[in-house]
Amino acid sequence: MKNGDLERAMELFTSGDYTYILCKGEVMLTSTERGVKPLLQWLDGENSVKGFSAVDKVVGRAAAFLYVLLEVKEIYAGVMSEGAADVLSKYGICSGYGVLVKEIINRKGNGICPMEQAVKGADTPEQALEAVRKKIKELSNYT
Repeated sequence: MKNGDLERAMELFTSGDYTYILCKGEVMLTSTERGVKPLLQWLDGENSVKGFSAVDKVVGRAAAFLYVLLEVKEIYAGVMSEGAADVLSKYGICSGYGVLVKEIINRKGNGICPMEQAVKGADTPEQALEAVRKKIKELSNYT
């Protein structure tokens, strides 16, 4: 699965305090933010990440659907949910992981991640994106 882009991203990932790294050729995009926010920012930005290789700390189904929309070519996650692996496989995105889990757990460790919950009924990346945006809006009203 490893090619030059993914290898470079993984090297930088292990040497830094990043949550996300996307790499293609000489272009490297990084983030230290948690959650799906950086993926939404890349999705909404004017610069495409189509064909990039991605390394991510945690990938659940919500993030997997967003990576499909971003059109990354491959992804490695430290932790990946079974649902995320299924989504990535369905859409032809090569994936690997350190640990495969049934579901992504929330930050408090007492339940399912709200983003995982939000996309439970989603069958397409577009439905997932709508559900994620709606959940983020709901959560931001509570903070």
